Amino acid sequence: MDDSIFLGIESSCDDTAAAIVTGGRRILSSVVAGQTEMHADFGGVVPEIAARAHAERLDICVEQALAESGLTLRELTAVAVTAGPGLIGGVMAGVMMAKGIAAGAGLPLVGVNHLAGHALTPRLTDGIGFPYLVLLVSGGHCQFLRVDGPQEFSRLGGTIDDAPGEAFDKLAKLLALPQPGGPSVEAEAALGRADRFELPRPLLDRPGCDMSFSGLKTAALRLRDQLIAEQGGLRQSDRQDLCAAFQTAVAEVLAEKSRRALALSPAPVLAVAGGVAANRTIRAALEQVARDAGARFLAPPLRLCTDNAAMIAWAGIERFRTGARDGMDLAARPRWPLDSRAAPMLGSGKKGAKA
Repeated sequence: MDDSIFLGIESSCDDTAAAIVTGGRRILSSVVAGQTEMHADFGGVVPEIAARAHAERLDICVEQALAESGLTLRELTAVAVTAGPGLIGGVMAGVMMAKGIAAGAGLPLVGVNHLAGHALTPRLTDGIGFPYLVLLVSGGHCQFLRVDGPQEFSRLGGTIDDAPGEAFDKLAKLLALPQPGGPSVEAEAALGRADRFELPRPLLDRPGCDMSFSGLKTAALRLRDQLIAEQGGLRQSDRQDLCAAFQTAVAEVLAEKSRRALALSPAPVLAVAGGVAANRTIRAALEQVARDAGARFLAPPLRLCTDNAAMIAWAGIERFRTGARDGMDLAARPRWPLDSRAAPMLGSGKKGAKA
């Protein structure tokens, strides 16, 4: 049995996180400090504000994670840290923190790809074997990956523009709903009629697993403007019905593309990871796809869907087992594709950092 104990550090976007995880898949502690209130007035994450908050909170999060685990630095095996992709200021803050801890405590350092953290989460939560298919879907990225090993990822398709979470955020902004947009839109959609408005299902008329969500957002904008012009404003029922139609469209696109991905690369497990994986409508649609294909469906607990350091610690353990180590020259990277053999996605995400 693997008795290693890793400290994980995550700071790629707007969540400052630290966690202690064992090689036996036990999460001894997981601390996440969000920044939602700091960015609320700006309609999105401001990189400079996020980086400053990470610098101020990282040591507090690490201390709290250690305290909750009942361990000291001397009892750790190594330090794992998100080295990219992400907002470069935040990634740099986390990498420098990890380097300082590793140097001061004499611990090995392991740099982790943030996307690998999400992609390997099903192995942390359920101990599944390779291979499996995972849909990474969040505010900054959306892609299908076949996972054949801790560092073996093959991309089957991805978004050519907005990621779904980004589209949810933009819709929420259009409808004057609170950020982050995903939970706000889902709450409104639960009270709405999905069949009232017709919205497009982008790229379903083309073969392959690539996706697009920018046109869907534009169609929602035009519907909103039409309603305002006809009625002189938006009723609450309009918002609810528009959110329901939008959420259904996203779920149907992801479901159909998942169906194609499973047909292209059959796997015993279809997993979903990332913040948008918390959406219940999308989960239900993907679960049905897996059932139809005779595959097991896995979705992590909601607390492990969004950015967290437990997944980074686990991905570090997976890399460490392969003999991977990093030195003090570990660099923070704003972009870091998991599948280096695949051609870059054109326009992959307006935010770009995690595309």
